[in-house]
Amino acid sequence: MKRNFKWTCKHTWKRSAYNTLWCLIGCSIGDFGTIMFFQLSNVVWPTFYIMILAIINGLITSVILETSILLKQMNFSQSLRTALGMSFISMISMEIAMNAVDWWLTGGANLTWWVIPVMLIVGFVTPWPYNYWRLKKFNIACH
Repeated sequence: MKRNFKWTCKHTWKRSAYNTLWCLIGCSIGDFGTIMFFQLSNVVWPTFYIMILAIINGLITSVILETSILLKQMNFSQSLRTALGMSFISMISMEIAMNAVDWWLTGGANLTWWVIPVMLIVGFVTPWPYNYWRLKKFNIACH
């Protein structure tokens, strides 16, 4: 039997927005921290490598944040497995979207007061429908 999938559940949009926000916070810590480090330290490194490192660090900090949140509900190995398994696609899409915006608007690895909000908005909106779909179809969330 096929179940009709609907994109109109306000409760699910709200819950998936909450989950996406936590993912955004985690990704942004590592991503922005890496870019800021290179900006402030004047270390000369190719922009592309800085962006790749920022994506990797964003993924790491997001997994750490989500794992720590999940520790309230389950043990460490379950928390880590859940954080990696349920939201990694969301995190990767978020990171790529945020860094693509930075690259497109500033040339990459260049945080300015006006690009950060745009990066955050695009980083939030990109995985949000996926998170809604996953939550609605499978009742799977990372938080």
